[in-house]
Amino acid sequence: MALPSPSPETIHVIACGALAREITGLIRANGWGHVRLKCLPAILHNTPDRIVPAVEAALDALPDGAEAFVAYADCGTGGQLQALCAARGVGMIDGPHCYAFYETRDSFAAHSDEIAAFYLTDFIARQFDAFVWRPLGLDRHPELREAYFGNYEKVVYLAQTEDAALRAAAVDAAERLGLPLEVRSTGLGDLASDLARAVKHPG
Repeated sequence: MALPSPSPETIHVIACGALAREITGLIRANGWGHVRLKCLPAILHNTPDRIVPAVEAALDALPDGAEAFVAYADCGTGGQLQALCAARGVGMIDGPHCYAFYETRDSFAAHSDEIAAFYLTDFIARQFDAFVWRPLGLDRHPELREAYFGNYEKVVYLAQTEDAALRAAAVDAAERLGLPLEVRSTGLGDLASDLARAVKHPG
């Protein structure tokens, strides 16, 4: 299905590639024809120091005076992304990372004692090998699992959809990590409301 035709008041959303499927779905479902989505590589999350320069370059590439919104939370940038957005007068998603806004920030804060939980989203469950298993070298050196995950107590899968294949992928990921699995059906959490406010009132 094609995205809606553009309208004059275009808003450019610069997003993490891990949110591409969900944001594209929101654009289509809401008929946001004035929204233009630019996704940066999701693998940037494995090197958070590269997120801010990538977002800055994407903002620099926009037409002069273009309205923009950055669909990232802090995502390990140590407040640097927030500083960039503030300096540019651009809005972004509030919170530390996608796990917080998917679960909703209030609910995630209520689980603030879960420091020993390893989180999955639909995207990470789908891309577990590409984003976790292989980058950590566990495909070649499975004996490293204890060094990486020995202090974790469980895997928490924050499910955006009721998808049997993704549920099975989450089960498989937890088994490979040697951890029990907890599933929470979150839907899109705060992402949907944050984006709705942003595309109506950018900045």
